[in-house]
Amino acid sequence: MQKFNDKSKAIYDKYKDFHFENGKVFPIISNQKMNDYLKDLAELAGLNNPVHQKTYYKGSERIETILPKYAVISTHDAQRAFICNALSMGIPANVVMKWTGHSDYKAMKPYIDIADDIKASAMSKFYNL
Repeated sequence: MQKFNDKSKAIYDKYKDFHFENGKVFPIISNQKMNDYLKDLAELAGLNNPVHQKTYYKGSERIETILPKYAVISTHDAQRAFICNALSMGIPANVVMKWTGHSDYKAMKPYIDIADDIKASAMSKFYNL
């Protein structure tokens, strides 16, 4: 058995006696349903801050759509947060790429840039001492 941290082990233990289709270890739901659940949780958590969704034109009229954060959150936000946090903690990009299934460095570059900005911002706090 692979080594788990306490949180991962608790999730594994919760499902270890269940038998899922195709020998899966955990229940599988569609990405669409997962995103629906995330939106519900984000709304319950009070993530109501307005976010700019998109701008489009209808004829010459400019239309901007502004929605609460909970309405636009998705699994991709969780993936981005995980990758950026892992990189900013100093976990090497090649290790994170193996965890997330990214096969080329070019796809990881935007995340690496964000992590570099976070590190630079943190380091700048030393200059203000």
